[in-house]
Amino acid sequence: MATNSPSAHLDEDVPQNEGSKLKTFISILRKFVGVADLAAVRFSLPSQLLEPTPNLEYWNYLDSPSAFAAIGTSDEPLDRMLEVLRFWFTKDLKYVKGKPCKPYNSCLGEFFRCNWEAEDNAPRIDTKSLIAASSGNTSSASSVKSAKNGGGDPRSASSLSVVQSAANPTGPTVRISYLTEQTSHHPPVSAFYVSCPEKGLHARGFDQISAKFTGTAIKVSPGEHNLGIFITLERRNNETYQLKHPAAHLGGIFRGSLSVSVGDFAYVTCPQTKLKAILHYIEDGWLGRAQNKVEGVIFKYDPDKDDKMRIKDVPDSDVVARLGGAWKDRVVFTLGPKPLDSHPPEKQITIIDLNPLTVAPKIVPPKEKQAENESLTLWGGVTDAILSKQFSKATNVKIELEEKQREKARERERKNETWKPVFFDQATDKRGTPDLTDKGRQVLERAQKGDWSLEGII
Repeated sequence: MATNSPSAHLDEDVPQNEGSKLKTFISILRKFVGVADLAAVRFSLPSQLLEPTPNLEYWNYLDSPSAFAAIGTSDEPLDRMLEVLRFWFTKDLKYVKGKPCKPYNSCLGEFFRCNWEAEDNAPRIDTKSLIAASSGNTSSASSVKSAKNGGGDPRSASSLSVVQSAANPTGPTVRISYLTEQTSHHPPVSAFYVSCPEKGLHARGFDQISAKFTGTAIKVSPGEHNLGIFITLERRNNETYQLKHPAAHLGGIFRGSLSVSVGDFAYVTCPQTKLKAILHYIEDGWLGRAQNKVEGVIFKYDPDKDDKMRIKDVPDSDVVARLGGAWKDRVVFTLGPKPLDSHPPEKQITIIDLNPLTVAPKIVPPKEKQAENESLTLWGGVTDAILSKQFSKATNVKIELEEKQREKARERERKNETWKPVFFDQATDKRGTPDLTDKGRQVLERAQKGDWSLEGII
């Protein structure tokens, strides 16, 4: 069972500045030094330290939905892997453009749903045209958009990056629907499903983190049930990509400037095309400015003997492309096994440039169409109180809500009942790929039509 968190002693109705908030946060964290997994403890912060956002709303991977909608466009396996990687580098845009934050802990059975209207305008990735262009046939490079670089020293002369979505798109859009449910409380696990039927595309997985305070930073790793994001291309014989998350660190706690850094490996595999990508996020040193460097390789691999875990282990004869850059800025790629920096700038193609991008807005159900255990309604009282700076009221509402959840758990225990998710078949799964129930499918089918009604479903 999870333990209750230590309480912080402060007058909640006296607004704190950022420095005071950080001191309070540190005083709480120090009590957890040596705890194996902060996420399992599910400690509760004072309302002044919380971001007024439900965890299930905050924790998703479609910060740039147009990058997701473009996956599977190309007929070439290498190009499709590059489309997946372009999406991968946009999924954490919220951390690049905003500060790390602590949303509300999710309640068992809580769920969130939304749509995105993604512009269908991502540049087409066509490496055959790139090869032809490098051979002098520039007319065949129509899929490569020239980057207009004003000032600075560009890493590349061409860009295949997605562009910022317009507030009011005038071109064609693709609707993407999203459903997530808190399927387990101990350990805290949520299942998610992303549906884009117009593109024959879906993604799913379990979200669970393991967190440990080291004394100077918080290390966040995927939990045992989090095997990554699974993206399936239905129109390509259900070609599936598994995207495994790296560990990250929340640092800058004692400097008063929280930031996310990554010093680990991430992996993207596709058994059907027999292509694999290794991404090495290079940890910054203690001194100097953060570089946020990443380098990567795409190579041919044997799914039955997947034993290459480091870039240096991959023989040049298997390499089809290399990547490099800064994951919070711009990442480029080159074709073939030669080191990336040995290519002239005009041969280094930008796969993603995060600088002009911001997190895309979600379309959520109107309040009257939401269920009582839907995230925005469930936590609405807490959110309203925080936004109006009534922090003691926010804490009281949060405590009442959490006590109701504990009472429901006690009631199930008295009746010897096992809780089951509503929208997903299983609370957790060793395969890492949750299946939708009929109710889950109905919710997403209605969302695709812009119908937020839950009548006849729950």
